[in-house]
Amino acid sequence: MIDSSRGIKAVILAGGRGSRLSEETDTKPKPMVEIGGRPILWHIMKIYAEHGISDFIICLGYKGEKIKDYFYNYNLYSSDITVDLRSGATIHQSQAEDWRVTLVETGLETQTGGRLRKIRKYLGQDEVFCMTYGDAVADIDITDEIAFHRAHGKLATVAAVRPLARFGALHIDGDAVDRFEEKPAEESGLISGGFFVLNPKALDLIDGDATLWEKAPMERLAAAGQLQAYRHNGFWQPMDTLRDRMALEHLCEAGQGPWMTWQV
Repeated sequence: MIDSSRGIKAVILAGGRGSRLSEETDTKPKPMVEIGGRPILWHIMKIYAEHGISDFIICLGYKGEKIKDYFYNYNLYSSDITVDLRSGATIHQSQAEDWRVTLVETGLETQTGGRLRKIRKYLGQDEVFCMTYGDAVADIDITDEIAFHRAHGKLATVAAVRPLARFGALHIDGDAVDRFEEKPAEESGLISGGFFVLNPKALDLIDGDATLWEKAPMERLAAAGQLQAYRHNGFWQPMDTLRDRMALEHLCEAGQGPWMTWQV
């Protein structure tokens, strides 16, 4: 779709247990929890595909076989078929996306950094790649973030976002509450929203399977001046709890999912 994204791979961490969504994740990995009739993992991949990225590496762990089954049979499930019980199935007018998906077993107990370390062999030596988690959606401009990353020339870029407040905010003058906002639109602090752009050399900072990407590697990148923030001021929403899932489901049902730019 766009030259700046051509050939770039997107790595998605999909190996965690999702314990705070146990209502759903007892039987499936968190990235396979559905919103709008599709796994949130599919929605994340569509975000990247809208920016010309169609080569994916999925880091598997907890119940990874569910994700393998989904993609292995994707074409079958999304198409009309004729089954000859002796010679097999014929697929008619496939509706499958033109994606290449590499599914990598990165271990049940491996931490986020360790999972990235294990997929390095599937990356190019010098070409930048995208990376995110399998549980958050955003209307982020991936093309612009990649251009930002290439312009600053550092090893890593992270999308900086402002999370929506989960609780009502009290504005207090002395002891008197002079204003109450049930759900303030923004909180003051920026946080990591995932949606990284990385140089493969950034993975050299990962020590082993027990390394959390969000701890020592990112801290080392920041200390060395190699981590830049791409400010995303639009929609961003993780799916950490059942309440989050219901909020995303409601947006899908209303046709108002801001991240679903492929429907515009």
